[in-house]
Amino acid sequence: MIDFTLTDEQRELQSIARRFARETIRPAEVELDRLSDADAIFEHERFKETLRQAYDLGFHKMAIKEENGGLGLDPSTTGLIWEELAMGGVGFAGTLLAGQVLPLFIDVLASHRADLIDAFVRPYCDDDTGTYTTAWGSSEPNIGSDGSNYYDKSIHHDTSITRDGDGWVIDGAKSGFVSNAGLAKAHLVFACVDPDQGICGSGVFLVPAGPGVTAGKALDKSGMRVLNQADVHFDSVRIPSDYLLIPPSPNFPMIHNAIKTVGNVGVGYLAVGLMRAAYEEALAYAKTRVQFGKPILQHQAVGFKLFECYQAIEAARMLLWRASNVLAKQMLGDLKLSAAARVFACNQAMRHTVEMVQVLGGYGISREYCVEKFMRDAKLLQIMDATVEIMTNKAVALM
Repeated sequence: MIDFTLTDEQRELQSIARRFARETIRPAEVELDRLSDADAIFEHERFKETLRQAYDLGFHKMAIKEENGGLGLDPSTTGLIWEELAMGGVGFAGTLLAGQVLPLFIDVLASHRADLIDAFVRPYCDDDTGTYTTAWGSSEPNIGSDGSNYYDKSIHHDTSITRDGDGWVIDGAKSGFVSNAGLAKAHLVFACVDPDQGICGSGVFLVPAGPGVTAGKALDKSGMRVLNQADVHFDSVRIPSDYLLIPPSPNFPMIHNAIKTVGNVGVGYLAVGLMRAAYEEALAYAKTRVQFGKPILQHQAVGFKLFECYQAIEAARMLLWRASNVLAKQMLGDLKLSAAARVFACNQAMRHTVEMVQVLGGYGISREYCVEKFMRDAKLLQIMDATVEIMTNKAVALM
């Protein structure tokens, strides 16, 4: 039998995350979203202070093992918290989600490297200032969806890396969609070692920020404006030979898809939290807005929209809980199931945030309420960390 009862610890963590999301993340994200200069968002004291508080609560290190400085939470528990944080704002939640990729990669796939754990994982976990974050770069200006084209040998990453004595030298650029690009202390980079092998000729490298690593201007986006995304350039950046974490091999798709599997679950929870935020605001409005002599919730045209949104939230969450459960029990999870959960959640979030705007009518497109922001944010969830179409293609290939 399946038991959906939360443990006392899960309820406590959920409560802490919910309170922080409502009282701190939501007002900060609304204020920062309205800044016209994208770069100014990440220089703003409120952005820095909100991240500092999130780090102080440990939301940046939830999945990392306790022995390496993390909280050691299982995927289901982290999912509960991601949903709550996204209720406050998917920009901050996305910042925290993307920021853990490199230390979590080392924690899981390079756990034998005590030197890397001491140099990169522990400092990340120990940080209580909100300034130690990381990024990962795969897509490039000419290699977007083709990053999953593992079988056409003519397709390869343009970012190249070559041996130079006892180290490597990396040159090239990653596209403007690298999350946390302008904030990262270190990058997980997919770079081409052997172009004759196509995408499978790429290795996974650890590249610390420093001379030769340059982030461009933050993208001026329609939604998720509080998630820093920018291009990253590498100009003859030298790294030690043992910063090659995964060498080129026919197993490259497995590693790439493992990252996608974990990412799918995280992005899916952001979508559920965002959908809930829009639903709760629209529901509160519909209970108090009176037209034709009664609250508009009592009009079927409105009530049906709200009930359909409620159904979507519950269904998407259940699918994500299932994917989280498999991820906890099966090494690297299940790509097809995680894709199903993520694609469903993101598509439902887009559909229903639009409908929640409709519930508010003219007020729905006014910044007096947050639903128009939720709608803008939802569109980006269908695109970030691979589009829903690409994730659907990957899942179909596994059927």
